[in-house]
Amino acid sequence: MGTHASILLVNKRSGLTSFSSLNAIKRTVDPKVGHAGTLDKFAEGLLVVLTGSMTKLNVLFSTMDKSYRATIRFGSETDTLDPEGEVIARADLPSLETIRSAIPSFLGEIMQAPPLYSALHIQGKRASDIARSGKHVEMAQRPITVHDFSLVSYDEGVLVADIHVSKGTYIRSLARDLGLACSSRAYLQALERTSIGPFSLEESVYADDAEALLASMHHTDSYLARVPSVSIFEVPDDQLFRLANGSFPNALREVRLSEHELYGALYSRDGVLRAVADMDKHQLIAQVHPYKRGSEE
Repeated sequence: MGTHASILLVNKRSGLTSFSSLNAIKRTVDPKVGHAGTLDKFAEGLLVVLTGSMTKLNVLFSTMDKSYRATIRFGSETDTLDPEGEVIARADLPSLETIRSAIPSFLGEIMQAPPLYSALHIQGKRASDIARSGKHVEMAQRPITVHDFSLVSYDEGVLVADIHVSKGTYIRSLARDLGLACSSRAYLQALERTSIGPFSLEESVYADDAEALLASMHHTDSYLARVPSVSIFEVPDDQLFRLANGSFPNALREVRLSEHELYGALYSRDGVLRAVADMDKHQLIAQVHPYKRGSEE
């Protein structure tokens, strides 16, 4: 099949792990696949999927803000903070007024303890594995930012909200902490990721829709250009051979970028994306369509 370096926007279905949802892409596009930003098995929505040499670009996407449509059920809390766990506490339902008054305390930069059942590593082991073994795990709080927390509806103890957060934020933890702040208990009943950085769920395709998936590969260049930290550069013809050897082109060493423009999408004069580079370190991150001397494409 060959190597197909691409950036794909995929709509993960609920009931699949982020890892298993990539299987169809491995068969259709390229066996080398990765994604930026894991979604829990019960959750659905947008995944940024990278294939071929583009898997090396995870650093460009992992720091982006994310937005969600969250469904939070009040009145009980599960050990996993999601619908797949066991109920560990129950409490009365809060009023809508109580919820409204509690939400402002969750806006801006706050400290958050990740869920006990998570993929975070503690002393070399996953926190979830330690928790399942019956041992106590103390999850250290860390700073996260909640940019927006907007109520959509509240009915019979079920809150639907649109939430925009920084990287590293656990919506399950937000549900737990909001429940406690309302003198109740809560867990995340459903979750849909609606955006990652500048990319929206509306642009995505399902991984098992082979035709749509293959068609979406042609958007890779435009997706890369929309990454805020990426600038576009043309590499002179006499410097393309350096890219083929994995070296940064000398012609671009004196380029000065703003503090937010860290990476370069390097194109040849014919408009072909050849590589992505760290412009500050003068290093290639990924070769996309390496130039071969004497080749005609």
